[in-house]
Amino acid sequence: MKSIKSKLVIFAVLATLIPSLGLGLLSFRQNETQTSEKVTNQLLALTNDASREMELWMDKRVHEANVTATSSAVIEGLPAPNRSQTNTPVKNSRALAHYLRSVQEKLDTILELTVMDAAGQIVASSAQTPATVKLPKDWPGSTATEGLVIVPARWNELYGTASLSIAVPVLSYDNIIKGTLVAVLDLRTLQPHLKNDTKSPPGEVLLLDSDGMILVGSQVDTGKRMQFDVSLLQRLLAQPGKPLVFEGATHQDAIGLADASRELAVTIVAERDRAEVYSAWIEFRNMFLVLVSSLVLIMAAVAFKMGRSIVGPLQRLIRAADRIAAGDLDVRLTDKRNDELGHLTRVFNQMADRLRCSHAEIMAANEAMQQQNQMLETLSITDSLTGLYNRSKLDAILADQLARFKRTQRQFSLLMLDIDHFKTLNDTYGHVTGDEVLTSVARILLQSVRSIDYAARYGGDEFIVILVETSADQAQKTAERIRSQVANMRYSADGSTIAVTVSIGIVQYRPDYATPTTMLARVDNALYEAKRGGRNRAYCDHQETAKPRELNL
Repeated sequence: MKSIKSKLVIFAVLATLIPSLGLGLLSFRQNETQTSEKVTNQLLALTNDASREMELWMDKRVHEANVTATSSAVIEGLPAPNRSQTNTPVKNSRALAHYLRSVQEKLDTILELTVMDAAGQIVASSAQTPATVKLPKDWPGSTATEGLVIVPARWNELYGTASLSIAVPVLSYDNIIKGTLVAVLDLRTLQPHLKNDTKSPPGEVLLLDSDGMILVGSQVDTGKRMQFDVSLLQRLLAQPGKPLVFEGATHQDAIGLADASRELAVTIVAERDRAEVYSAWIEFRNMFLVLVSSLVLIMAAVAFKMGRSIVGPLQRLIRAADRIAAGDLDVRLTDKRNDELGHLTRVFNQMADRLRCSHAEIMAANEAMQQQNQMLETLSITDSLTGLYNRSKLDAILADQLARFKRTQRQFSLLMLDIDHFKTLNDTYGHVTGDEVLTSVARILLQSVRSIDYAARYGGDEFIVILVETSADQAQKTAERIRSQVANMRYSADGSTIAVTVSIGIVQYRPDYATPTTMLARVDNALYEAKRGGRNRAYCDHQETAKPRELNL
């Protein structure tokens, strides 16, 4: 016999795969960490290489500016320090401007060359609208040691590109400062030096000014103005050496870091395509997911097979038990197995057989008890003689109508009937005749009211009718109909024909009726007024206050 225990052993063997999956996840995490460290090192190397290349490029440009500033054409073209510019011959200025233009044409890195005298006045320039450089206040005195002035890189609207301005002193032959040479450098020429395609790590390099404007980049169109997210730039600078993921200038989903160059007042941003960085990691992840998915499919197939042999029969037992719990005892399961589940099925069928027998006995006893309870309930709320509601049920109905009025403000009316001279009739013709009269009046009440209304025997020969959602005027019509039907009836007793009349009091509920007792008192007073008015009539109480009842006729 193939036991369920052996199948559970197979499931336990499959559970040993969990440690291997845990090791796979750990390896996956380590691979991700290594990838992150690798890309961080590459980005740092990229920024360092770009910074070094910028310094070399800058040194060359400064050297070119110094060579130009020491040329005889520039030195001789400037007036002596003790002479004003107005005394400088115009011919010398034109010659100097021509010389500056010739130098600019030879140096493709220079957009403009401008010469100023010691007082800061422009003497000559290669451009029609020369740029100006704000020199330090101690410029003449610091030229021997700090002769270079670097203007932070910016976007040059005139030339439609990013530019960087430098100023170097022009000294006479006897080492006396005569003026300044300002060179406006084209940062586009720096683009090829930012990254070496063969030696530099993969990625792109961007140079940004203090406002986040992209000045130049290894893969950026330098003819267009592009803005970098300032808040993102601040976050990058706040965490130097730590890469962040963001929407880059060259890639939609980039990973990069930033480094500030204080000498040139620019920020170097290195970024890479995040998808490219994590391509190997994603491939490893996909392989891992394929492996896990395969294991899940295998385990699902095994679980399905086990479910057919173990869980399936158990589910049938559960469904059968649910049907029995719901009251369906006509349940019987097929018994074809010889293992523990087969034994459990046979025991279940025996239990179901015993429950069916016990249920039949209980149902028979329950039906008899329900009939008795229904009879007791009917007797508890109805009058045994007339079949109308009794006094206790009337009080409950009236209290419910008062509560309903407070919630919905729907009006209702009350009728109180009393058989005229009933005591004399009872004494003359006997109680049997009196009971027949009471039964006939009760039958008229049931036929005269709607299904939503209530009729009750209040006590003796008095009856109460509750007319739901009925005004006093409508109630008076109903009362008149009842009165006329009673008056038209005839009874035979001891060879005599008896006519019976009723007096009816009518009252409509008003908010000042705080309790059912108050309303019953008002309708009782209305009944008294009907009797005092001559009986065989209906009286409606329209007054605000009830008169005290002086006698009971």
